[in-house]
Amino acid sequence: MSKSNPSFLNGVPELLVLQLLARREMYGYEIVRAIQTETREAFAFGEGCIYPYLHYLEKERLVSSRRQTVDGRNRNYYTLLPRGRKRLSELTEEWSRVAAGIGLVLGGQHA
Repeated sequence: MSKSNPSFLNGVPELLVLQLLARREMYGYEIVRAIQTETREAFAFGEGCIYPYLHYLEKERLVSSRRQTVDGRNRNYYTLLPRGRKRLSELTEEWSRVAAGIGLVLGGQHA
């Protein structure tokens, strides 16, 4: 079985990043590892995927960042802003609706 992410997962990295940042401030690689760990490696979004999302989210004022030196390395720590919390709520509701609909079809249930 391939470890790559199916194309229909567009938008899922944004949802996962926002959810993780709703819990606490994190830096980019920490987010990449948290996604892999918390999904039991169901998702493998690399830094090349997550960093563009972080830059986009910051540009849209959904997250803010601050630079900090840790063990001689510069890291950008990201924090969820109020607009980001609103976006997270919207995405969560949308994803729940989609997952429920798919579940109905996969479960063979009829409305």
